[in-house]
Amino acid sequence: MLLMAFDSTQQALRAEMLLDYAEIENDMCPTPKEITAGCALSLEFQEADLPEVRRIIKEERVDIHGLYSKEDGHYVNLEL
Repeated sequence: MLLMAFDSTQQALRAEMLLDYAEIENDMCPTPKEITAGCALSLEFQEADLPEVRRIIKEERVDIHGLYSKEDGHYVNLEL
């Protein structure tokens, strides 16, 4: 699973709606304490969906704090 963090609740809800519309399975979850973001909500999604998620956030101009993978118990920021 990958994680998308946000700086605003509005953008988190917008991203959830866009991913749902694109039929990309996602789950809203609390932003881990390890990730400092302005919003307490994050979205989890399958790594296989990353190319489509990247396309959506770029085309729809979704403001995100970052994309993260969890490796060895720590979150690693992925490049957009």
